Amino acid sequence: MDRECGNRVTRATGRTADCDQQTRRGRLAKARQFLSAADTILVFSDEDLDLSDAYITLCVHAGIAAADAICCALLGRHAIGESHGDAVGLLETARMDVARHLDTLLKLKTRSGYGATPSTLAARKQAGRAAAALLEVAGAVR
Repeated sequence: MDRECGNRVTRATGRTADCDQQTRRGRLAKARQFLSAADTILVFSDEDLDLSDAYITLCVHAGIAAADAICCALLGRHAIGESHGDAVGLLETARMDVARHLDTLLKLKTRSGYGATPSTLAARKQAGRAAAALLEVAGAVR
């Protein structure tokens, strides 16, 4: 554990950082900002899915920020490592019932951000639902 920086490494959750209510509020604000931007993209998108990958990517960022806010509120720490599995594991510790939404978003991340083909309408809907579910919980926990 790096006590100076408040960072720690645990087997179950990977790298984490301590956080307080200010961090929670900041991550929640970013989650809302990302989801709002994603919703704005839908206004300019058409049925050809021309902006689906951008929409999904913003939903992923919204979900990650919301998960951080949830973990800050309930655990006093959030994930900071490179491993997506560690972030899902930490969220499972805080709220097992919503960790699946983060897992869904992280599985969509690579395909939408780095894939050569556009994401499907089903993936776009899945990302929107998962991000909204995480944001709802993040806004409710204190």
